[in-house]
Amino acid sequence: MSSGPRLEIDVEGKKFDFLPTPLLDGFRLEIEPSSVVALVGPSGVGKSTLLRMIGGVDTLFSGRVLVDGVVAAEAPPAGFVFQDPRLLPWLTALDNIRAVRPETTESEAEAMLMRVGLKGFERYYPHELSGGMQRRVALARAFSVNPRLLLLDEPFVSLDRTLVVEMEQVLLTLIETNRPTVLLVTHLPEDAATVADRAVVLSGRPAKIVADYRFASAAGQRPRAEREHIANQIAGAAAERLP
Repeated sequence: MSSGPRLEIDVEGKKFDFLPTPLLDGFRLEIEPSSVVALVGPSGVGKSTLLRMIGGVDTLFSGRVLVDGVVAAEAPPAGFVFQDPRLLPWLTALDNIRAVRPETTESEAEAMLMRVGLKGFERYYPHELSGGMQRRVALARAFSVNPRLLLLDEPFVSLDRTLVVEMEQVLLTLIETNRPTVLLVTHLPEDAATVADRAVVLSGRPAKIVADYRFASAAGQRPRAEREHIANQIAGAAAERLP
């Protein structure tokens, strides 16, 4: 089984015309292969922008982002899961998965939907699925291309906590099987404490790393007390905002 790529992020500057100061300036971060890293911070700090740069979608910055030594924009495509599931409304759940990789067989797509708990819903259209089910289809679609790099931008936003817990377990199972390098953007410390093996906390403008936690215990095997302790650590660091 192949491992996920190593990431080297060195952003000298990232600006937007509507912002008086750069969003990123002298930002550096290295991520080990097959690690699951949560980027935690307030809205507007630059988490989603970083994700797009790592995915090779945003190239308008000075510096470089390398995926296994290759410039991100030239690296193999990453798997993306967005805040909005972005399913094609005219396609069934099954065909939404096959659309991203035409060579995917019907049985392969069915197997992927079964892995995310959607057996029996293959022929349903997005409007016939609940919000949580649509998120599961989006996860299945991302993993159906066997990505070595998976980028998750607030994938559980607006879901109630009970459903989030279910989705996190689905995600952990998929990660354990495929072993991609994963970046999870979130503003919720609880997500990082449950899914990640490392949490990088961002604050300020330009964004800076104010805390970098590496967890010894395996995600998915942490008792509740440990998850709460980790979440409190992250929340405390996030509260120490830089100017």
